[in-house]
Amino acid sequence: QVQLVESGGGLVQAGGSLRLSCAASGRTSSLYAMGWFRQAPGKEREFVSAINWSGGSTTYADSVKGRFTISRDNAKNTVYLQMNSLTFEDTAGYYCAARNFGALHYSVYEAAFGSWGQGTQVTVSS
Repeated sequence: QVQLVESGGGLVQAGGSLRLSCAASGRTSSLYAMGWFRQAPGKEREFVSAINWSGGSTTYADSVKGRFTISRDNAKNTVYLQMNSLTFEDTAGYYCAARNFGALHYSVYEAAFGSWGQGTQVTVSS
């Protein structure tokens, strides 16, 4: 299992930006895909973005496409989510997830991810 710790959440005004980070530990190699999900109060957790093992392939939910950017630095074992043009609808707990070691390609499905962080709260004021 890999341990994941998110950071970077907070309170921001609509139109503002935040960058989330997810630090991974417990694995000696970055040969696995990672992703971000979010869960708003009273709603189910939903896919936000994912990235393959090398960072060369990414995908986004339609609701964030063009505003969010996922990236990773394998030398630092860290995945990032740059969030721009935030709206009230982006308010949620954001969770980092990692696929099992060797699962190189990204997925949009929760069940494909074996490790999860505890989440970081993003609140956008309108």
